[in-house]
Amino acid sequence: MIELKDSPTLEKRIIHHVRGQSKGPTLVFFGGIHGNEKAGVEALKNVLPQLKKDNICGQIFGVYGNIKAINQNKRYIDKDLNRIWTTQFLNDLEDKTIYSQEEQEQKALFKFISGLLSNNTEPVYFIDFHTTSSKTLPFITINDAIINRKFSKHFPVPVVLGIEEYLEGPLLSYLNKQGFVSLGFEAGQHNDKAAIINCESFIHLACHYSGALKERFNEFKTHYQQLQKSAKNKTDIYEVIYKYHINENENFKMEHGFESFQPIKKGILLATSNQKPIYAPSSHELFMPLYQEKGNDGFFIIKRIPRFILEVSALVRKLKLDGLLTLLPGIKWHDKTNGILRANLRITRFMAKSIFHLLGYRNKQQDDTHLLLYNRERVAKTEMYKKAPWYT
Repeated sequence: MIELKDSPTLEKRIIHHVRGQSKGPTLVFFGGIHGNEKAGVEALKNVLPQLKKDNICGQIFGVYGNIKAINQNKRYIDKDLNRIWTTQFLNDLEDKTIYSQEEQEQKALFKFISGLLSNNTEPVYFIDFHTTSSKTLPFITINDAIINRKFSKHFPVPVVLGIEEYLEGPLLSYLNKQGFVSLGFEAGQHNDKAAIINCESFIHLACHYSGALKERFNEFKTHYQQLQKSAKNKTDIYEVIYKYHINENENFKMEHGFESFQPIKKGILLATSNQKPIYAPSSHELFMPLYQEKGNDGFFIIKRIPRFILEVSALVRKLKLDGLLTLLPGIKWHDKTNGILRANLRITRFMAKSIFHLLGYRNKQQDDTHLLLYNRERVAKTEMYKKAPWYT
């Protein structure tokens, strides 16, 4: 049990902070954004105090997420802290006088993040630790910006792109909109002790790859092999193609025995909704089936992306060919500064999502007739990371 006050000072929100004796990157690790997912918290408490300043360049933070929910071992108290990081929600916070528990947590986290970024000129990395209710290999989730791809590919685990299109208001999506390298690491099942070990290894590797930690080869190799073994040598890159959303008051129940990255056949019984069967809509791989009471993400379906598609995607983004989209009928700039296009669905329905993904855009429905397309590359702070050891 982590005994902290409900409204802790900034000092108490920090699990541990270590500053090196020379300049370097800033790494921020979040643990417990979902209060019942404690592997990241425990790993940060185990690892960060053991790091020696002499071996550190820059600084490393371990940060508590939802403190009250952590203390109560609940995903959240009033609302999901990892679903409220939208521009509208953050703007509304300023005018409120009464705050829910998660809004209090969000205000404190937002203050920490804003203060950190206001006086930092070195590369910044945000990493959010999670676990799942089902069995799973460890994996990384990212918003599909090239800087996120380049950093993530060094870790010996699968990478899943595009989940932000199916979730409203994750913390990492907010941080990605600010242009920083930001990724989620799902370490395993909630109560599996191996999830803590996986988080510990991920901390070491992330600090090593970013250039923050000078580590002996044997130590690096141990942590690399830990993740490699846990992921069963699987390093494929996937994209999310389907999400089953659980509506309010819906009685959803996943069938027993499913786990992430499990191949499934179209038509197989996956779950029931109000005692009615839910069958797999396609033959791909199952992802994050829900085996807990809280949460509205029933399950996802993912498919592997061929490497050559990723290479083509990187090339067209480098050449900034996305600007040609505005030459097509039904597509115009909604906010060019922030790289947001507006597409008329009546005209552009024939264009597959994969085309927009290839050019670096994620899709969000604006209304019944229009789609907003957000460019990941135009806001990415690529120049900040070009001298990092992992970038080339």
